[in-house]
Amino acid sequence: MTGLRERKKQRTRDSLIRAAHELFVGQGYEATTVDEIVAAVDVSQRTFFRYFASKEEVAFALQTLVSERYLEAVRRRPPGGSPVQVLRSTLDETWESIGEAIEEVVPLPLHMQMWQIIETTPSLVAVHLRHSMEMEERLAAEIARREGVDLEGDPRPRVLVAAFSGVMRAASRCWGSGGDTTVRAARQKVETYVDQLGPALGQDWGTPGARPPGTGARSQLPSASTPRTPPETAPSN
Repeated sequence: MTGLRERKKQRTRDSLIRAAHELFVGQGYEATTVDEIVAAVDVSQRTFFRYFASKEEVAFALQTLVSERYLEAVRRRPPGGSPVQVLRSTLDETWESIGEAIEEVVPLPLHMQMWQIIETTPSLVAVHLRHSMEMEERLAAEIARREGVDLEGDPRPRVLVAAFSGVMRAASRCWGSGGDTTVRAARQKVETYVDQLGPALGQDWGTPGARPPGTGARSQLPSASTPRTPPETAPSN
């Protein structure tokens, strides 16, 4: 009986997410009210607020799902590999499973359209930045735990996660402004940008033969056997 009740609650929550996303995409986030969302699902406002604290929260429901699934996948990874390889490999390995989880709630094209709404609505951009900062801190803490370093004493986990997250945001912005807004295009854009993280930080851009963005070859990221030394202390004045 408990299982049946939980499934019914999950269906109601999913229906609210889908209705909200359809309305946000169809008429804009700011123009959509909670009354319209609950009317589309034929439930009360009280029911809506049982699942979501605000219209903002339902707008980010699937972004939160994606972030939590990714963080959990990083936590489950076995020891070994450099931190940047852990982040990249987890990204590669979770595309399909996260896509399937999204499709249990909304069609993937609707999810991608909602992502564009988030990227182009000023009030949502601010919230997205706050959510990203919170997730970056949690991800940095996980990297620090895996590497056995003190998050407060060693800047590397936060530096790495900030760089990786910045690449993801840049890829998302460029994907959203392009003509092809499919899931396939999003994945290709993210992979191309992530592949440039190592060269952008570690190569002389003027070196003859340096690979320009988008040529397809995977960048040479640090290997698991690469010695990792603590950062040098900045010289005092």
